[in-house]
Amino acid sequence: MSRWTPNSTVATLVYDGECFLLVEEYDQQERPGTPVLNQPAGHLEQDESLIEAAERETLEETGWLVEVQAYLGLYINTAPNGITYHRHCFIARPLSEVPDAVLDEGIIGARWLTFEEILVAEQAQRLRSGMVRPCCEDYLAGRSFPLEVIRDFRAEKSA
Repeated sequence: MSRWTPNSTVATLVYDGECFLLVEEYDQQERPGTPVLNQPAGHLEQDESLIEAAERETLEETGWLVEVQAYLGLYINTAPNGITYHRHCFIARPLSEVPDAVLDEGIIGARWLTFEEILVAEQAQRLRSGMVRPCCEDYLAGRSFPLEVIRDFRAEKSA
């Protein structure tokens, strides 16, 4: 008997006071080859914490080192492919861009967009996920939770 399990992913909301850091990448599912925009996001690797995954995915997809500072929230969505995603979104501050960083396959590059530009991209159906705008709206509304809301017992046992 197979058991249903959601996919656990992370996303990082990076804001510099005017623009959000997004990833421009080629859509590989719904509209193959079409450039789309998303927050830096991806799946966890084995034995990786949510925070480690968020910082790693941001570097791999944008070439930016970031420091996760807060938890924005859990966003649950069933994608058109029928897969349910539990997206843990974190707020991070940009530290520095890594010169000549090698980005993940399918990534066009990092893009800094204002919220208004994100709304235009949404109207043009250029957002990869329906969770991009709500995450930005929640951030702009001041939503934020301390990282202590996440209890990682693996880390506590090794301390």
